[in-house]
Amino acid sequence: MRRSGTPGTAIAEARLRGQAVGPAPGPVACEDEPVLTTLFSLPSTTALDVNDEGALLVLYDGSGTRQVHHVAPDGTWRALTALDDTVRGARFVPESSKVVVEHDDGGSELGQLSLLDLDEPGLPTLTPLVHDPEYVHHLVDAKPGRVLFTTNRRNGTDFDLVAHDLGSDRDMALYDGGGWVMGVAPSPDDKWVVLSLASAPANSIQLLLVDTGTRSVTELTPYDAHNDQAAVSWLPDSTGFLVSTNADRDRMALRRYDLGDRAWNDVLVDDSRDLAGWASPNGEDLLVGVLHDGEVSLALHRLDDGSEVAPVGLPPGGCAGLLMLTPDPHWSPDGSFAAITYSSPVCPPTVFRYVPASGELLAVRPPEMPEPPAQLTHPESLLVPSFDGEQVPVFVFRPTGPDLGTTIVHVHGGPEGAAMRNWVPVVSALAADGHTVVVPNVRGSAGYGKRWYSLDDRELRLDSVKDLAAIHAWLPTIGSDPKRSALWGGSYGGYMVLAGLAFQPELWAAGVDIVGIASLVTFLENTSDYRRAMREREYGYLATDREFLESASPLNRVDDIRAPLFVIHGANDPRVPLSETEQVSDALTKRGVPCQVLVYDDEGHGLAKLKNKLDAYPKALTFLRDHLVS
Repeated sequence: MRRSGTPGTAIAEARLRGQAVGPAPGPVACEDEPVLTTLFSLPSTTALDVNDEGALLVLYDGSGTRQVHHVAPDGTWRALTALDDTVRGARFVPESSKVVVEHDDGGSELGQLSLLDLDEPGLPTLTPLVHDPEYVHHLVDAKPGRVLFTTNRRNGTDFDLVAHDLGSDRDMALYDGGGWVMGVAPSPDDKWVVLSLASAPANSIQLLLVDTGTRSVTELTPYDAHNDQAAVSWLPDSTGFLVSTNADRDRMALRRYDLGDRAWNDVLVDDSRDLAGWASPNGEDLLVGVLHDGEVSLALHRLDDGSEVAPVGLPPGGCAGLLMLTPDPHWSPDGSFAAITYSSPVCPPTVFRYVPASGELLAVRPPEMPEPPAQLTHPESLLVPSFDGEQVPVFVFRPTGPDLGTTIVHVHGGPEGAAMRNWVPVVSALAADGHTVVVPNVRGSAGYGKRWYSLDDRELRLDSVKDLAAIHAWLPTIGSDPKRSALWGGSYGGYMVLAGLAFQPELWAAGVDIVGIASLVTFLENTSDYRRAMREREYGYLATDREFLESASPLNRVDDIRAPLFVIHGANDPRVPLSETEQVSDALTKRGVPCQVLVYDDEGHGLAKLKNKLDAYPKALTFLRDHLVS
């Protein structure tokens, strides 16, 4: 499990006082704080499940944390949980009044499973189902009389697929062959399960087929192949399944695997865009998602031949599910409608109810859900020439408040993640505060093909940092002053912030690092055991690549950092331990470089709670004004 070093001196003292590390914020404050508060406070809805009656389970964060709500077919809302911490998922248990809920403690990501009864009046009681606070239990699905989940409780590293019998309260392992099981797709007849397993190359997934009766395992794709796989969707008769895959090609195509002849066949292919599909239980319809330049559009197709019927009428310029970057659609059991989670730069995540027969599309919102501010805008899409002739895709958000003449480069996490055309309130807040915001998909990002997301693997790590320098040099072409530019990023984006400040100290005027990696070596040594095996595939192996890992670590160049830094970290982060922030903070504090640190004892990998966002982000924006506005 997570091992963290002794808290850094400056951070430990600050936490005792409940203060930030570093100089006190200056007198300049965000001029439009009501707009910022509105942006961070806008609630969202996310679809989780649909039952036979057409009721929905929805995550809604109107209380300040994501909680499960039941939405009846007539549109009546009912809160099912009211926990101090965020809920991670929930499923109806078919043929019962039960709902199984996954939740954790303080952002630890150590999911625990509990049951509630919809027949209980008021707020139902959560009854522990699978609890062991030392390990992860991730809810996969619920079948009549049993719950499927994955867990690393056998050895702390490998994930097993387990079926929990609700009658006998016993567990049975359906798969315990080792590795990180990242996705599970049970067949409708419950005889088969497709597992998505992290495989040997970086950013690659192996597909396994498990017979739930005999527990025999069939390899559907090679372990050592450089293939990504996503969005497994079974055909309603359980004779095969659809999957989004880039096997033998650069882009994700929609392919079909048939159990009868054990053969793969292409369903839909587009050499310039990524595709995925979700089959309807009625055997007639297929929702197809198309990802292009950060936008995910949906269209209705025929399941038998893949031909397009009609586009789903969602607003353009947003995202509606694809490649695990946004939530997948959920079909109702009879296929009469689909619950789709959609978001865009001007629309927080919102559940829509789509009826294929009529084309009807209705937003599923509680009555009190407010509308976003009118001044929100969609970005421009541009390309930035980099050091080696590659073109870096970027989204540019122009200031929606009084223009400060400053620029923030907002780098996504991952590294195999992506900046999408979805709801990112921090970006909107930065634009509302008067900054130009450049959101890049540097090399290593998903959504632009296998070749692009492989260009930062292992020894190519610092080439993605060079993309930041190229963006800095390009800023005058959009009317921005490079001398008044800063970096902002979370997780791997936090690594990019620290790397930019350390390897390009003459370029950046400030940085905001959220749960970022300071040293690739100490990160790999101290991250959770179950994450280390996968992350070494991406960054390099401690046993054989230590010299390179040291050379690519911002901490080894910390003496070159001269720009002020603002850092946010959750004390319970299982991915990037707090010790990463402690190391860089102590080093900068000793040199007198301004470094403000906020540590939240009830958070994990980033900020999930509204009260903490409303505390941290306005302070971060004030920090940027202090150091960028003359």
